[in-house]
Amino acid sequence: MKIKLILSFLIISSVYSAAQNSFISDSLDVYIQREMKAWKVPGMAVAIVKDGKVVVSKGYGLRDKDQKDEKVDENTLFQIASNSKAFTATSIALLAYQHRISLEDHVTKWMPFFQLKDPFATNDVRVRDLLCHRLGFETFQGDMLNWGCNLSRKEIIMNLRNVDPVYSFRSHYGYCNAGFLTAGELIPLVSDTTWDDFLKYHFFQPLQMTHTSTTWSTIHSDKNACTPYTLVKDKLVAMPFVNVDNLGPAASINSCVKDLSHWLLMQLDSGRYEGKRIVPFSVLQNTRTSNTIVRDQNNPYYPSKHFETYGLGWFLEDYNGKKIISHDGGANGFVTTTCVIPEMNLGIVVLTNTDVNYLYGALRQQIIDAYMGLPYRNYSQYNLIRQEKGMTKEDAELAIKEALVSKKNKPELELKEYTGTYHNAVYGDITIKEEKEKLNIYFSHHPTLIGHLDVLEKSSFLCVYSDPEYGVRTIPFTVVDNKVKSVSVSVNNFIDYMSYEFTRIP
Repeated sequence: MKIKLILSFLIISSVYSAAQNSFISDSLDVYIQREMKAWKVPGMAVAIVKDGKVVVSKGYGLRDKDQKDEKVDENTLFQIASNSKAFTATSIALLAYQHRISLEDHVTKWMPFFQLKDPFATNDVRVRDLLCHRLGFETFQGDMLNWGCNLSRKEIIMNLRNVDPVYSFRSHYGYCNAGFLTAGELIPLVSDTTWDDFLKYHFFQPLQMTHTSTTWSTIHSDKNACTPYTLVKDKLVAMPFVNVDNLGPAASINSCVKDLSHWLLMQLDSGRYEGKRIVPFSVLQNTRTSNTIVRDQNNPYYPSKHFETYGLGWFLEDYNGKKIISHDGGANGFVTTTCVIPEMNLGIVVLTNTDVNYLYGALRQQIIDAYMGLPYRNYSQYNLIRQEKGMTKEDAELAIKEALVSKKNKPELELKEYTGTYHNAVYGDITIKEEKEKLNIYFSHHPTLIGHLDVLEKSSFLCVYSDPEYGVRTIPFTVVDNKVKSVSVSVNNFIDYMSYEFTRIP
């Protein structure tokens, strides 16, 4: 009986193995090249780790769409943005294992200047809270200031006290980059090194991640780095590399699929790489334990997904009976993903150099399904149709606003009445100037950013930002008794969902 069971298992395993590998061996390249064209993705790199081996590690397309000889390879650098968070959380979990800090320590024990708006929250925030997005903020709240700004790491942390939380403390998930920054900045307070060097000596060097770094200057000067792109009116526009060194522990790692495959090999070998212990397995397990409910999964297209939670630097979800451990990253001109499924000994990295695509996530799902032997469904096309519908709606709404602008309506007041300095407690100051019979907004903490204003009607203006990442937004002024009191400023949801009221300084 036992022999029959073993033989049955071997037959099933053989069939399963053939099914799971057919997409990877026969169709992966064709699929990627076809879908890159559909999504207008100039360059992509992919790594797949299975059963302790790197089975795919290669680049597709171009680093620069206008330079046909600049092809993406496995060493090509991308900004991986929030995929940095797993490195930060693993670092803190390692320090906790070494009893140099506890995840239950109050943050103020190590960082006395740390403060939130709510005194109770300030006194009770634990290190764990920083790493699992439960401070009470809305997702991305405060990032209109934090992202790409000219403040120091400490100044960004200090500014948390000015943010009015949308939710009560620990009651709700809200993705917080400044929380991860704060966690990373605990490292120099409890060890003998900075966050940047801690990652270098504990992960990058022992994992032979020779092309990986944490600074803007490194990717800016690297000859094998991808040019970042965004889409403006359905056309690819090259972007500069965003400098987020001051958000380092949340977002500043630059890497390539070859290096990240080593990170995944370590994740899937219980903390070992090439037989050498990098971190204890309990450290990895700590990062993979659910702390915060993100959402219930109610998408009929993914019926076997039921819930999503956040561990420490990782999103956790169920899919087809397996635990998926993953994270995405988005920076100006880049969207990327890393994923491990320990029960399948499977890891995936997808890096892309345009930020208006979901091919990176669709391909990850396609690879997972292939290895699970599930029926083929083109996730890329499904998501592309959804995105095109959304963009068609946005384009139609923008066209209505542009038609209003073309009427050259007179504002409610003379343009000079809207000029001056305005203040918001979270952001700081902006200045509005009249230049060449138009209004322009200048941002004190983003010196290269300008918002160009055109009248829509009365005291409502259409703002076209000089950096297309910030989008095109409606900017309304509040006028009382023929005097401007304030202006409401917002940017693309990619950066911050919130709108910020700036009060005019007399």
